[in-house]
Amino acid sequence: MFVVIFKAKVRQFDDEYSQTAQRMRELAINEFGCMEFNAVTEGDLEIALSYWPSEKHIKAWKQHPEHIKAQQLGKQRWYESYSVEISEVKRSYKSQSTVSLESD
Repeated sequence: MFVVIFKAKVRQFDDEYSQTAQRMRELAINEFGCMEFNAVTEGDLEIALSYWPSEKHIKAWKQHPEHIKAQQLGKQRWYESYSVEISEVKRSYKSQSTVSLESD
């Protein structure tokens, strides 16, 4: 499994950004095998983490025409700067919280 870490300094967001971001998330998951896609924005910083089964999936996603257009809009309008890191996840585990409901 691989993770793409996208970090950006936001210039401005608008309605088109929100629509484009939602479309990119749906496209990645439904057509390119993305297993999970999460993004958070705090102040002028945005971080998005997307998880993929292989680098082949990531490359196909990067080259899709709608994604290329979104990247161009990001450079022109939405982001002051950005970086992308791709890493292989060597180990992953989760903790399940247990909730105990007591009745009187």
